[in-house]
This record gives sequence, C-alpha cells and structure tokens, in this order.
Amino acid sequence: MSRLILIALFSVMIGIVGCKGETPTAGDPEVPEAASKGGTPTTTAEDYQVLLKTSKGNVLLQVHPEWSPKGAERFKELVEMGFYDNCAFFRVIDGFMAQVGINGDPALHAKWRDNNIPDDPVVESNKRGYVSFANAGPDTRSTQFFINYGDNSNLDYGFSPFAKVIQGMDVVDSLYNGYGEGAPSGSGPSQGRIVGEGNAYLKKEFPMLDYIIKATIVEEEPAKTEAKSESAEPEAKDDKQPAEPAAEKSEKEEATADKPKEEAAKKDE
Repeated sequence: MSRLILIALFSVMIGIVGCKGETPTAGDPEVPEAASKGGTPTTTAEDYQVLLKTSKGNVLLQVHPEWSPKGAERFKELVEMGFYDNCAFFRVIDGFMAQVGINGDPALHAKWRDNNIPDDPVVESNKRGYVSFANAGPDTRSTQFFINYGDNSNLDYGFSPFAKVIQGMDVVDSLYNGYGEGAPSGSGPSQGRIVGEGNAYLKKEFPMLDYIIKATIVEEEPAKTEAKSESAEPEAKDDKQPAEPAAEKSEKEEATADKPKEEAAKKDE
C-alpha cells in the first residue's frame, strides 16, 4: 500500500511541475473515517444557488458556506465576475470526477492562478454530487473545482466540499470523458498548455470537450415568476442552449383604465 501511495504522490508532483496543476487523484490516501456525519444536508440563510449552464444542459448547485466558508466565498466571487463562463471540463474521469476552472483567456487566468485561499476544515465528505476546489497542496485553492461522480471519501483528508448538485446530476454524468486523464499521466489536455494557450488549444486538439457556457447566482425573487413564462418566447441568445428560467425581465402589470372614462361620460350627461 505504501508503494502505491508513493506512486500516486509522484504522479501529482509531475502534474504540478511547470503549471502548478491542481489535481485530485483517485489514488489519494484514504482517511480512517469520513468527515461527514451523513444524513440530508440542511440549508441556512447564507446558502446560495449557482446555475451552471453547460453545453450538455443545466446543473444547479446549492452552495453551503457553513461547510467551507473561504471556498464558498471565493466561488461566489468568481461566479459574479463571470470567471467560469466558457470554461472547459478539461479533466473528466468516469467514476471519479469532472474538473473545471481554468479560464479560456490566458491573460485573465494569469491574474487568478496564484491568488490562493487558505484551506477550510473538511466538514462534508466527497460523495457523489458534492463539489470541492482542486488544489496542488495545502493552502493552494484558487479557481479549479471538481464534481464527484462516486464516493471519493478518500479525498476527505484535504479537499473540502463547499456545494452539492441538487439538479442536473444526469447532465454531469453525460459530460464527455473520452480523453481520460490529463497529460503527462494520460492522453488528455495538459493543464500547463491550457493555462498558457487557453481555449484555442482545447478547441483545436480536444474538440469534444464540454464547457460551462455561463455560471450565474440564482436570485430568489425571479424564480417565483417561472411558471408564468411557458407561453412567452425566450430571447434568442443561444439556439443550442435550453431556455433559461424567466429571471432576466421583470413582468410589467398593465392596468386597464376604462372605468375612469365611463364615469366621466356619465357626468357629461
């Protein structure tokens, strides 16, 4: 077992050299006991939702700051500034996880890649559908995150979940995984080249990858009008994407003003 652990750690170090790859590995050591106590996660007033509009459909995340305060704060900051828009799921490994978070614009990513946040204690476990930031070692979380496909409680020693998929896990399951592990360990995309060349490199050499087209914070109020929008035609922003909930336009109530005119006519008589 110790030999396998050393091999896994050596693989991680190879990925880090040159590009500071943030890579959870399936061979990471198991913890003696999962950090989560189990049960259905509760929500608090500080929780918020993020809609990931992807090339395969919509994925809705419930973010729990009480699980990972610094992670949840950083994630919200990046979503609000549009960092995750047009980001590729560049490392999708069947049965393990789907990883995303290197911006397609090298100049923009360069401003954030070393803007690290300290680790949070691991409160929840890396179970199916749970979301954690990737890292290259202690206190190196920056922009990359991954969604767990299975029970990856062996990652609980250093990867702190901050959110959970509450809708669209079938979409996550359908993300293209044909390229496998990234270079140099596998034939998939190189993190170093993504950082240096951006989406131009991915589009040319890995055209089947799926992307986050847009990530947005879900507001509570607009969701109430969702049921009234079925007959309305959505704005044609992107023909390939499913219609978004009616959240961008506030409906205007048109009042009928016929009664005041009738009363004025009676007075003239």
